[in-house]
Amino acid sequence: MFCLTSRLTAAALAGLLTALPARALDIQPYSADALATAQRSGKPVALHFHASWCPTCRAQEKVFNGFRSDATLALPLLVADYDQERALKQKLGVRLQSTLIVYRGERETARLAGETDPARLRAALQSAL
Repeated sequence: MFCLTSRLTAAALAGLLTALPARALDIQPYSADALATAQRSGKPVALHFHASWCPTCRAQEKVFNGFRSDATLALPLLVADYDQERALKQKLGVRLQSTLIVYRGERETARLAGETDPARLRAALQSAL
């Protein structure tokens, strides 16, 4: 009976752990709703203006993908299409693809453009935590 109970407890624990939300960088497509919800709730959120034709954006994407399992970067990274999100770029004063804007709620905590250094990108993301 003890072995059966131990197995059930381990299985239950494993199920609980897989059901918990990931606590790391959560890369997802930009949506106005996702940004507004995070900002209204005062949570950290980052916005990355990305263009498929941009080599700097692709280098940043590799860095961000490397952060996916980093528990110290528990925030959503919303990826906005630089070529499609014209109104958003104008509203936020974004002039270059490869721009990263980090917020804690509605307060901007960091803004970088053209940066590919992992330490600087990490520091920008951490500025909202």
